[in-house]
Amino acid sequence: MIVADGVLAWRDDLDVLKQRLGPLFVRPEPRRQAGLYLEALLSGAPRKNGWQLAEQIGDARPWRTQRVLSHVHWDQDAARDICRDYVIEHIGSPDGVLVADETGFLKKGTHSAGVARQYSGTAGGIDNCQIGVFLTYASSQGHALIDRALYLPEAWCADAARRDEVAIPEAVEFATKPVLARQMIERALDAGVPCAWVLGDEIYGSDHKLRAALEQREQAYVLTVRSNEQVWAVREKKTGWYTAAELAEAQPAGAWRCLSAGAGTKGERLYDWARVPFARRGPPQTHWQHWLLIRRNRQDPDDMAYYVVFGPATTRLATLARVAGRRWTVEECFEVAKQEVGLDDYEVRSWQGWYRHITLAMLALAFLVAMRVKLNASPPQSGDDAPSRPLVGFSVCEIRHLISRLLLMAGLALKAILDWSFWRRMHQAVAKLCHWKAREFCPT
Repeated sequence: MIVADGVLAWRDDLDVLKQRLGPLFVRPEPRRQAGLYLEALLSGAPRKNGWQLAEQIGDARPWRTQRVLSHVHWDQDAARDICRDYVIEHIGSPDGVLVADETGFLKKGTHSAGVARQYSGTAGGIDNCQIGVFLTYASSQGHALIDRALYLPEAWCADAARRDEVAIPEAVEFATKPVLARQMIERALDAGVPCAWVLGDEIYGSDHKLRAALEQREQAYVLTVRSNEQVWAVREKKTGWYTAAELAEAQPAGAWRCLSAGAGTKGERLYDWARVPFARRGPPQTHWQHWLLIRRNRQDPDDMAYYVVFGPATTRLATLARVAGRRWTVEECFEVAKQEVGLDDYEVRSWQGWYRHITLAMLALAFLVAMRVKLNASPPQSGDDAPSRPLVGFSVCEIRHLISRLLLMAGLALKAILDWSFWRRMHQAVAKLCHWKAREFCPT
Protein backbone atom coordinates (compact mmCIF):
# COMPACT_ATOMS: atom_id res chain seq x y z
CA MET A 1 0.00 0.00 0.00
CA ILE A 2 1.70 3.14 -1.26
CA VAL A 3 0.01 5.63 1.10
CA ALA A 4 0.47 3.36 4.11
CA ASP A 5 4.16 2.99 3.31
CA GLY A 6 4.45 6.78 3.01
CA VAL A 7 2.77 7.36 6.37
CA LEU A 8 4.89 4.75 8.11
CA ALA A 9 8.04 6.29 6.62
CA TRP A 10 7.42 9.66 8.30
CA ARG A 11 9.89 8.89 11.08
CA ASP A 12 12.61 8.00 8.57
CA ASP A 13 11.95 11.25 6.72
CA LEU A 14 12.09 13.17 9.99
CA ASP A 15 15.41 11.49 10.84
CA VAL A 16 16.80 12.79 7.55
CA LEU A 17 15.82 16.33 8.57
CA LYS A 18 17.34 15.81 12.03
CA GLN A 19 20.60 14.70 10.40
CA ARG A 20 20.76 18.00 8.58
CA LEU A 21 20.52 19.81 11.91
CA GLY A 22 23.11 17.52 13.52
CA PRO A 23 26.26 19.43 12.47
CA LEU A 24 24.96 22.55 14.25
CA PHE A 25 25.52 20.90 17.65
CA VAL A 26 28.88 20.08 19.24
CA ARG A 27 27.67 17.45 21.71
CA PRO A 28 25.31 14.50 21.10
CA GLU A 29 23.03 15.24 24.09
CA PRO A 30 21.71 18.63 22.87
CA ARG A 31 21.61 17.26 19.32
CA ARG A 32 19.29 14.49 20.48
CA GLN A 33 17.21 16.91 22.59
CA ALA A 34 16.71 19.28 19.65
CA GLY A 35 15.51 16.34 17.57
CA LEU A 36 13.07 15.34 20.31
CA TYR A 37 11.89 18.96 20.51
CA LEU A 38 11.17 18.91 16.77
CA GLU A 39 9.30 15.61 17.11
CA ALA A 40 7.27 16.89 20.06
CA LEU A 41 6.16 19.90 18.00
CA LEU A 42 4.53 17.39 15.64
CA SER A 43 2.67 15.65 18.46
CA GLY A 44 -0.89 16.12 19.61
CA ALA A 45 0.05 18.05 22.77
CA PRO A 46 -2.66 20.70 23.38
CA ARG A 47 0.02 23.36 23.86
CA LYS A 48 3.64 23.25 22.81
CA ASN A 49 5.12 24.96 25.89
CA GLY A 50 8.09 23.75 27.93
CA TRP A 51 6.25 21.49 30.36
CA GLN A 52 3.98 19.85 27.78
CA LEU A 53 6.82 19.31 25.32
CA ALA A 54 8.87 17.73 28.13
CA GLU A 55 5.95 15.48 29.02
CA GLN A 56 5.58 14.47 25.38
CA ILE A 57 9.30 13.71 25.16
CA GLY A 58 9.23 11.74 28.41
CA ASP A 59 11.27 14.08 30.62
CA ALA A 60 10.21 14.63 34.24
CA ARG A 61 11.18 18.32 34.06
CA PRO A 62 11.42 20.85 31.19
CA TRP A 63 15.03 21.84 31.91
CA ARG A 64 16.60 19.89 29.02
CA THR A 65 14.07 21.31 26.59
CA GLN A 66 14.56 24.86 27.84
CA ARG A 67 18.34 24.58 27.55
CA VAL A 68 17.97 23.89 23.82
CA LEU A 69 16.43 27.36 23.55
CA SER A 70 18.72 29.12 26.01
CA HIS A 71 22.19 27.83 26.91
CA VAL A 72 23.16 25.23 24.31
CA HIS A 73 25.52 26.55 21.64
CA TRP A 74 24.02 26.26 18.13
CA ASP A 75 23.38 28.60 15.21
CA GLN A 76 19.67 29.34 14.74
CA ASP A 77 20.37 31.26 11.51
CA ALA A 78 22.08 28.21 10.02
CA ALA A 79 18.97 26.23 11.02
CA ARG A 80 16.86 28.84 9.25
CA ASP A 81 18.88 28.30 6.07
CA ILE A 82 18.39 24.54 6.40
CA CYS A 83 14.64 25.14 6.69
CA ARG A 84 14.61 27.36 3.59
CA ASP A 85 16.61 24.89 1.51
CA TYR A 86 14.42 22.01 2.69
CA VAL A 87 11.28 23.88 1.64
CA ILE A 88 12.67 24.75 -1.79
CA GLU A 89 13.73 21.13 -2.39
CA HIS A 90 10.15 19.97 -1.93
CA ILE A 91 7.96 22.80 -3.27
CA GLY A 92 10.36 25.03 -5.18
CA SER A 93 9.07 26.09 -8.60
CA PRO A 94 9.77 28.83 -11.17
CA ASP A 95 6.25 30.15 -10.51
CA GLY A 96 6.90 30.45 -6.77
CA VAL A 97 6.22 33.66 -4.87
CA LEU A 98 7.65 35.24 -1.73
CA VAL A 99 5.09 36.74 0.66
CA ALA A 100 6.05 39.08 3.52
CA ASP A 101 3.73 39.65 6.48
CA GLU A 102 3.76 40.03 10.24
CA THR A 103 1.84 38.37 13.04
CA GLY A 104 1.41 39.11 16.74
CA PHE A 105 2.24 36.99 19.79
CA LEU A 106 0.11 38.14 22.72
CA LYS A 107 1.89 38.46 26.06
CA LYS A 108 0.81 39.22 29.63
CA GLY A 109 4.15 40.45 30.99
CA THR A 110 6.60 43.15 29.97
CA HIS A 111 9.93 41.31 30.07
CA SER A 112 9.93 39.30 26.81
CA ALA A 113 12.18 40.71 24.08
CA GLY A 114 10.38 43.33 22.01
CA VAL A 115 7.10 43.14 23.90
CA ALA A 116 5.12 46.39 23.96
CA ARG A 117 1.67 47.80 23.50
CA GLN A 118 1.46 47.90 19.73
CA TYR A 119 -0.94 47.14 16.92
CA SER A 120 -1.46 43.48 16.14
CA GLY A 121 -3.76 42.05 13.51
CA THR A 122 -3.94 38.91 15.65
CA ALA A 123 -5.49 40.92 18.48
CA GLY A 124 -7.49 43.14 16.12
CA GLY A 125 -6.09 46.29 17.68
CA ILE A 126 -3.46 47.59 20.09
CA ASP A 127 -2.41 45.05 22.70
CA ASN A 128 0.58 43.88 24.72
CA CYS A 129 2.44 41.65 22.29
CA GLN A 130 5.53 40.78 20.32
CA ILE A 131 5.51 41.23 16.55
CA GLY A 132 7.27 38.80 14.24
CA VAL A 133 7.86 39.55 10.56
CA PHE A 134 7.89 36.43 8.39
CA LEU A 135 8.62 35.40 4.83
CA THR A 136 6.57 32.66 3.19
CA TYR A 137 7.42 30.72 0.06
CA ALA A 138 4.41 29.56 -1.96
CA SER A 139 4.12 27.57 -5.17
CA SER A 140 1.58 25.29 -6.79
CA GLN A 141 2.96 22.49 -4.56
CA GLY A 142 2.30 24.21 -1.23
CA HIS A 143 3.54 26.97 1.06
CA ALA A 144 5.70 27.26 4.16
CA LEU A 145 7.55 29.81 6.30
CA ILE A 146 11.23 30.21 5.36
CA ASP A 147 12.45 33.24 7.35
CA ARG A 148 11.60 35.28 10.43
CA ALA A 149 12.59 38.45 12.30
CA LEU A 150 11.50 39.80 15.69
CA TYR A 151 10.42 43.44 15.44
CA LEU A 152 12.13 45.55 18.11
CA PRO A 153 10.29 48.81 18.95
CA GLU A 154 12.33 52.00 19.24
CA ALA A 155 11.79 52.15 23.01
CA TRP A 156 13.53 48.81 23.37
CA CYS A 157 16.44 49.86 21.18
CA ALA A 158 17.20 52.84 23.43
CA ASP A 159 16.88 50.95 26.74
CA ALA A 160 20.24 49.32 27.49
CA ALA A 161 19.02 47.68 30.70
CA ARG A 162 16.11 45.90 29.03
CA ARG A 163 18.35 44.84 26.15
CA ASP A 164 20.85 43.28 28.56
CA GLU A 165 18.09 41.50 30.45
CA VAL A 166 17.00 39.52 27.37
CA ALA A 167 20.45 39.38 25.72
CA ILE A 168 19.70 41.40 22.60
CA PRO A 169 22.96 41.60 20.59
CA GLU A 170 24.64 45.00 20.41
CA ALA A 171 24.58 44.88 16.62
CA VAL A 172 20.78 44.86 16.56
CA GLU A 173 19.42 48.31 15.77
CA PHE A 174 15.95 49.65 15.17
CA ALA A 175 14.52 48.51 11.85
CA THR A 176 11.01 49.03 10.52
CA LYS A 177 8.93 46.08 9.39
CA PRO A 178 9.51 46.86 5.68
CA VAL A 179 13.27 46.97 6.32
CA LEU A 180 13.11 43.57 8.03
CA ALA A 181 11.06 42.22 5.12
CA ARG A 182 13.54 43.63 2.60
CA GLN A 183 16.44 41.94 4.40
CA MET A 184 14.64 38.59 4.34
CA ILE A 185 13.62 38.91 0.69
CA GLU A 186 17.14 39.83 -0.36
CA ARG A 187 18.52 36.94 1.69
CA ALA A 188 16.19 34.51 -0.10
CA LEU A 189 16.95 35.90 -3.56
CA ASP A 190 20.70 35.87 -2.89
CA ALA A 191 20.36 32.19 -1.92
CA GLY A 192 18.85 31.43 -5.33
CA VAL A 193 15.25 30.83 -4.24
CA PRO A 194 13.15 30.54 -7.44
CA CYS A 195 10.76 33.47 -7.29
CA ALA A 196 8.46 34.91 -9.95
CA TRP A 197 6.76 37.57 -7.75
CA VAL A 198 7.08 39.22 -4.36
CA LEU A 199 3.85 39.96 -2.45
CA GLY A 200 2.97 41.95 0.65
CA ASP A 201 0.24 44.01 2.30
CA GLU A 202 -0.07 47.80 2.73
CA ILE A 203 2.79 48.09 5.21
CA TYR A 204 5.23 46.81 2.60
CA GLY A 205 3.55 48.17 -0.51
CA SER A 206 3.70 51.72 0.83
CA ASP A 207 7.44 51.50 1.44
CA HIS A 208 9.10 53.07 -1.61
CA LYS A 209 12.58 51.89 -0.59
CA LEU A 210 11.41 48.27 -0.67
CA ARG A 211 9.84 48.77 -4.08
CA ALA A 212 12.99 50.49 -5.39
CA ALA A 213 15.20 47.68 -4.10
CA LEU A 214 13.09 45.08 -5.91
CA GLU A 215 13.04 47.10 -9.12
CA GLN A 216 16.82 47.44 -9.02
CA ARG A 217 17.03 43.65 -8.97
CA GLU A 218 14.38 43.44 -11.71
CA GLN A 219 12.26 41.40 -9.34
CA ALA A 220 8.55 41.50 -10.18
CA TYR A 221 6.15 42.36 -7.36
CA VAL A 222 2.46 42.82 -6.55
CA LEU A 223 2.23 44.88 -3.35
CA THR A 224 -0.97 46.07 -1.71
CA VAL A 225 -1.32 49.82 -1.11
CA ARG A 226 -3.86 52.04 0.62
CA SER A 227 -6.58 53.92 -1.21
CA ASN A 228 -4.75 57.23 -0.71
CA GLU A 229 -1.51 55.99 -2.34
CA GLN A 230 -0.58 58.46 -5.08
CA VAL A 231 0.73 57.31 -8.45
CA TRP A 232 1.80 59.17 -11.58
CA ALA A 233 -0.86 58.26 -14.13
CA VAL A 234 -3.30 59.54 -16.75
CA ARG A 235 -6.84 60.36 -15.68
CA GLU A 236 -9.34 61.83 -18.13
CA LYS A 237 -6.48 62.57 -20.54
CA LYS A 238 -4.58 64.53 -17.87
CA THR A 239 -1.27 63.31 -16.48
CA GLY A 240 -0.60 63.91 -12.81
CA TRP A 241 -0.50 62.51 -9.31
CA TYR A 242 -3.73 60.71 -8.47
CA THR A 243 -4.74 58.53 -5.54
CA ALA A 244 -5.59 54.91 -6.13
CA ALA A 245 -9.21 55.61 -5.17
CA GLU A 246 -9.46 58.44 -7.71
CA LEU A 247 -8.15 56.25 -10.51
CA ALA A 248 -10.54 53.46 -9.57
CA GLU A 249 -13.48 55.86 -9.62
CA ALA A 250 -12.49 57.06 -13.09
CA GLN A 251 -12.52 53.58 -14.64
CA PRO A 252 -15.32 53.07 -17.19
CA ALA A 253 -17.58 50.04 -16.94
CA GLY A 254 -15.78 48.38 -19.85
CA ALA A 255 -12.43 48.47 -18.04
CA TRP A 256 -13.50 45.88 -15.46
CA ARG A 257 -13.13 42.14 -15.99
CA CYS A 258 -14.46 39.33 -13.84
CA LEU A 259 -11.46 37.13 -13.01
CA SER A 260 -10.54 34.54 -10.41
CA ALA A 261 -8.02 35.22 -7.65
CA GLY A 262 -7.60 31.46 -7.29
CA ALA A 263 -9.69 28.52 -6.21
CA GLY A 264 -10.94 28.26 -2.64
CA THR A 265 -12.79 25.52 -0.78
CA LYS A 266 -16.10 27.07 -1.85
CA GLY A 267 -15.22 27.72 -5.47
CA GLU A 268 -13.31 30.22 -7.56
CA ARG A 269 -12.74 33.52 -5.74
CA LEU A 270 -14.22 35.86 -8.31
CA TYR A 271 -13.71 39.64 -8.32
CA ASP A 272 -13.89 42.47 -10.81
CA TRP A 273 -10.42 43.64 -11.83
CA ALA A 274 -8.99 46.66 -13.64
CA ARG A 275 -5.49 48.01 -14.09
CA VAL A 276 -4.08 51.42 -14.91
CA PRO A 277 -0.56 51.80 -16.35
CA PHE A 278 1.70 54.36 -14.73
CA ALA A 279 2.59 57.33 -16.90
CA ARG A 280 6.23 57.22 -17.98
CA ARG A 281 8.55 59.80 -16.45
CA GLY A 282 11.86 58.65 -17.87
CA PRO A 283 13.28 56.73 -20.84
CA PRO A 284 10.74 54.30 -22.32
CA GLN A 285 10.99 50.72 -21.07
CA THR A 286 9.98 47.88 -23.34
CA HIS A 287 10.33 44.90 -21.02
CA TRP A 288 9.02 46.16 -17.65
CA GLN A 289 5.87 48.03 -16.73
CA HIS A 290 4.28 49.61 -13.65
CA TRP A 291 0.54 49.33 -13.05
CA LEU A 292 -2.05 50.12 -10.45
CA LEU A 293 -4.12 46.95 -10.07
CA ILE A 294 -7.63 47.36 -8.65
CA ARG A 295 -9.81 44.60 -7.19
CA ARG A 296 -13.54 45.18 -6.63
CA ASN A 297 -15.90 42.97 -4.66
CA ARG A 298 -18.71 41.80 -6.92
CA GLN A 299 -21.30 41.83 -4.10
CA ASP A 300 -20.13 45.14 -2.59
CA PRO A 301 -18.70 47.53 -5.22
CA ASP A 302 -17.46 49.89 -2.50
CA ASP A 303 -15.15 47.18 -1.18
CA MET A 304 -11.91 47.60 -3.14
CA ALA A 305 -8.27 46.64 -2.82
CA TYR A 306 -5.36 48.32 -4.58
CA TYR A 307 -1.95 47.01 -5.65
CA VAL A 308 1.15 48.53 -7.19
CA VAL A 309 2.62 46.15 -9.74
CA PHE A 310 6.04 45.93 -11.34
CA GLY A 311 6.45 43.16 -13.85
CA PRO A 312 7.03 42.10 -17.46
CA ALA A 313 5.13 44.30 -19.90
CA THR A 314 3.49 41.24 -21.45
CA THR A 315 1.85 40.12 -18.19
CA ARG A 316 -1.88 39.47 -18.62
CA LEU A 317 -4.49 40.85 -16.25
CA ALA A 318 -5.69 37.32 -15.44
CA THR A 319 -2.16 36.43 -14.31
CA LEU A 320 -1.97 39.45 -12.02
CA ALA A 321 -5.32 38.54 -10.48
CA ARG A 322 -4.07 35.03 -9.69
CA VAL A 323 -0.80 36.33 -8.29
CA ALA A 324 -2.53 38.89 -6.06
CA GLY A 325 -4.76 36.12 -4.72
CA ARG A 326 -1.75 34.18 -3.44
CA ARG A 327 -0.92 36.74 -0.76
CA TRP A 328 -3.23 34.92 1.63
CA THR A 329 -0.94 31.89 1.70
CA VAL A 330 1.04 33.60 4.46
CA GLU A 331 -2.13 33.94 6.57
CA GLU A 332 -2.77 30.23 6.17
CA CYS A 333 0.82 29.50 7.19
CA PHE A 334 0.35 31.52 10.39
CA GLU A 335 -2.92 29.77 11.19
CA VAL A 336 -1.57 26.27 10.59
CA ALA A 337 1.77 26.92 12.32
CA LYS A 338 0.06 28.27 15.45
CA GLN A 339 -2.57 25.55 15.48
CA GLU A 340 -0.43 22.53 14.61
CA VAL A 341 3.22 23.11 15.58
CA GLY A 342 2.96 25.65 18.40
CA LEU A 343 4.46 28.68 16.69
CA ASP A 344 3.05 30.91 19.44
CA ASP A 345 3.21 28.52 22.41
CA TYR A 346 6.73 29.37 23.54
CA GLU A 347 7.57 30.44 27.09
CA VAL A 348 10.87 32.22 26.58
CA ARG A 349 11.85 35.83 27.19
CA SER A 350 15.24 36.09 25.54
CA TRP A 351 16.00 37.27 22.03
CA GLN A 352 17.82 34.04 21.22
CA GLY A 353 15.08 31.87 22.74
CA TRP A 354 12.45 33.46 20.51
CA TYR A 355 14.47 32.86 17.36
CA ARG A 356 15.26 29.28 18.29
CA HIS A 357 11.70 28.21 19.08
CA ILE A 358 10.32 29.95 16.01
CA THR A 359 12.95 28.36 13.77
CA LEU A 360 12.25 24.86 15.10
CA ALA A 361 8.50 25.43 14.63
CA MET A 362 9.19 26.54 11.04
CA LEU A 363 11.17 23.34 10.49
CA ALA A 364 8.27 21.27 11.84
CA LEU A 365 5.89 23.03 9.46
CA ALA A 366 8.31 22.51 6.56
CA PHE A 367 8.40 18.79 7.35
CA LEU A 368 4.60 18.58 7.24
CA VAL A 369 4.52 20.42 3.91
CA ALA A 370 7.10 18.02 2.47
CA MET A 371 5.08 15.03 3.75
CA ARG A 372 1.96 16.49 2.14
CA VAL A 373 3.68 16.64 -1.24
CA LYS A 374 4.88 13.05 -0.85
CA LEU A 375 1.54 11.58 0.24
CA ASN A 376 -0.54 13.47 -2.31
CA ALA A 377 1.66 12.05 -5.06
CA SER A 378 0.37 8.59 -4.07
CA PRO A 379 -2.96 7.26 -5.39
CA PRO A 380 -5.95 7.29 -2.98
CA GLN A 381 -6.79 4.04 -1.23
CA SER A 382 -9.28 2.62 1.26
CA GLY A 383 -11.01 -0.35 -0.28
CA ASP A 384 -11.58 -1.51 -3.84
CA ASP A 385 -14.04 1.27 -4.69
CA ALA A 386 -11.82 4.11 -3.39
CA PRO A 387 -10.88 5.60 -6.78
CA SER A 388 -14.59 6.08 -7.65
CA ARG A 389 -15.22 8.30 -4.63
CA PRO A 390 -14.50 12.02 -4.44
CA LEU A 391 -11.50 12.64 -2.21
CA VAL A 392 -9.54 15.75 -1.25
CA GLY A 393 -5.78 15.53 -0.93
CA PHE A 394 -3.98 15.35 2.37
CA SER A 395 -3.75 18.67 4.17
CA VAL A 396 -0.95 19.72 6.51
CA CYS A 397 -3.39 19.49 9.43
CA GLU A 398 -4.48 15.98 8.42
CA ILE A 399 -0.89 14.76 8.24
CA ARG A 400 -0.07 16.23 11.65
CA HIS A 401 -3.11 14.43 13.08
CA LEU A 402 -1.99 11.16 11.50
CA ILE A 403 1.48 11.53 13.02
CA SER A 404 0.06 12.29 16.47
CA ARG A 405 -2.13 9.18 16.30
CA LEU A 406 0.82 7.04 15.29
CA LEU A 407 2.78 8.50 18.23
CA LEU A 408 0.06 8.15 20.88
CA MET A 409 -1.77 5.05 19.67
CA ALA A 410 1.00 2.67 18.73
CA GLY A 411 -1.24 -0.33 19.41
CA LEU A 412 -3.96 0.82 17.02
CA ALA A 413 -3.92 -0.82 13.60
CA LEU A 414 -2.63 1.38 10.79
CA LYS A 415 -5.61 0.44 8.63
CA ALA A 416 -8.04 1.92 11.17
CA ILE A 417 -6.08 5.20 11.22
CA LEU A 418 -5.99 5.42 7.42
CA ASP A 419 -9.69 4.51 7.13
CA TRP A 420 -10.51 7.34 9.54
CA SER A 421 -8.46 9.73 7.44
CA PHE A 422 -10.06 8.48 4.24
CA TRP A 423 -13.57 8.99 5.68
CA ARG A 424 -12.77 12.57 6.71
CA ARG A 425 -11.26 13.50 3.34
CA MET A 426 -14.13 11.90 1.44
CA HIS A 427 -16.73 13.96 3.33
CA GLN A 428 -14.61 17.09 2.88
CA ALA A 429 -14.60 16.40 -0.86
CA VAL A 430 -18.41 16.04 -0.90
CA ALA A 431 -18.81 19.32 1.01
CA LYS A 432 -16.43 21.04 -1.41
CA LEU A 433 -18.35 19.78 -4.45
CA CYS A 434 -21.62 21.01 -2.95
CA HIS A 435 -20.15 24.46 -2.34
CA TRP A 436 -18.80 24.64 -5.88
CA LYS A 437 -22.14 23.62 -7.40
CA ALA A 438 -23.98 26.21 -5.30
CA ARG A 439 -21.76 29.04 -6.52
CA GLU A 440 -22.60 30.98 -9.65
CA PHE A 441 -19.64 31.64 -11.93
CA CYS A 442 -19.38 34.54 -14.31
CA PRO A 443 -17.47 34.12 -17.62
CA THR A 444 -13.84 35.26 -17.61
